[in-house]
Amino acid sequence: MQRLGSVQQKIPCAFTTEVRDEPGSKRAHQSFRVLATGGLSPKALEADIHHAIATEKVDGTCCYITKYKDLPYLWARLDRKPTKQAEKRFRKFQSSKASTEFTWNLDNDFRAVTDPWIPAHGVVQINGRLQPDENGHIPGWVPVESGSKPYCWHLSTVNYETGLALVLKPCSEKNLLEITTVPLMELLEQTLELVGTHINGNPYGLGNKRHPVHVLISHGSLRIEKPLTLHLKDLITWFEESPEGKVEGIVWHCINGLLIKLHRHHLGLQWPVPDPYLTARPLSINVDLTKYKCDLETKSSFLVFARLSGKQYDHFKDIPWEES
Repeated sequence: MQRLGSVQQKIPCAFTTEVRDEPGSKRAHQSFRVLATGGLSPKALEADIHHAIATEKVDGTCCYITKYKDLPYLWARLDRKPTKQAEKRFRKFQSSKASTEFTWNLDNDFRAVTDPWIPAHGVVQINGRLQPDENGHIPGWVPVESGSKPYCWHLSTVNYETGLALVLKPCSEKNLLEITTVPLMELLEQTLELVGTHINGNPYGLGNKRHPVHVLISHGSLRIEKPLTLHLKDLITWFEESPEGKVEGIVWHCINGLLIKLHRHHLGLQWPVPDPYLTARPLSINVDLTKYKCDLETKSSFLVFARLSGKQYDHFKDIPWEES
């Protein structure tokens, strides 16, 4: 599974793709569409995708847990991006389809980031200089400190006083999910996905404006248990007809550490979908805070789930948020 705050600068698609000059559906203002059209890609075959672990691709925002001020902290994704002027030059170069490589001015072409900031593991360095990825970004992280308004929803899932994180994870019981507290130390050097009310348009329907809720999901933790055949037609059928296929996509964790993905948009399929598989599964809530003496912020998701602790629902989506 992916560890050490690594962010592959671009996770390759499992299949060969072609770029079409038509509006994309994944990102606003994207003028092109990337579609999977052929067999397995050379990168997927080289990484031995046939023996990889298939997991659900979760629609949230990436986070990382590592030490800050000698304590385990949640870090938010923050990429160093080009200035407006550099961005214009880069986009003009891309549209020209030139055969040469674009040359960045590493001293002047990138916006400053807040301090402290650390680059993600895996970012290429040449002569000690961090290199942007093919999208013109330098992936990195900033610590989510108490009282940080820009990251208030990140903060709602961690409590540094108790050293706990609020995590959604599978239980030993088949198909059952659990929302519980996990010591931040146990999550050290892991990357996770933050999902919830105010993240990416809330495709999972978690909480509401009056009762916003957010949780963390460790990358690779939601395994796809049923074997998948690695043929495009079979995967399209799985996404369209199987309850388990109502997911944003698949991420294969390969033995050599490489991640390979397949997004619904690669197949011309829409996301989000009604009743995603994540919230169609049964859920148990185990968030007991009675043994902790701590002050929780009013927006803390711990408070919402603590009031529901001990309850189990046939479906995640059945939680009566107004009663929480």
